[in-house]
Amino acid sequence: MRTRLRDQRGATAVEFAFIVPLLLVLVLGIAEFGHAFQVQGTLSAAAREGARVMALQNSPAAARTAVRDATPTLDPAITDAQITVTPTACPTTSTTPTNVRVTIDYPMPFLTDFFGAGVDLTGTGVMRCNG
Repeated sequence: MRTRLRDQRGATAVEFAFIVPLLLVLVLGIAEFGHAFQVQGTLSAAAREGARVMALQNSPAAARTAVRDATPTLDPAITDAQITVTPTACPTTSTTPTNVRVTIDYPMPFLTDFFGAGVDLTGTGVMRCNG
């Protein structure tokens, strides 16, 4: 009877060794997904803020500054090359409403390199020109 219990202890250790890598991958995946979800929310909010500033101030430079100011926690920081503002100027007089679109293309690096180097995320904000 005692030899059987000793054999069971060894089987438990082997089973645990099979499960640990799966659990580690699951925990790392949850952490990476949570980080990507948070960054995506930040990008969307920053793009909306940039579109709002562009629609009201009609200044692409001010829109880019508003986007950068809305994303102080992102590492690496957003650059002007990653921010696209279309059209580059809102028409001052127009009978048809024109929308301004701010798009941010952000290459988000993963927290760990376990799943690769990173993933490209995009945030978009649209608002009608001149409020």
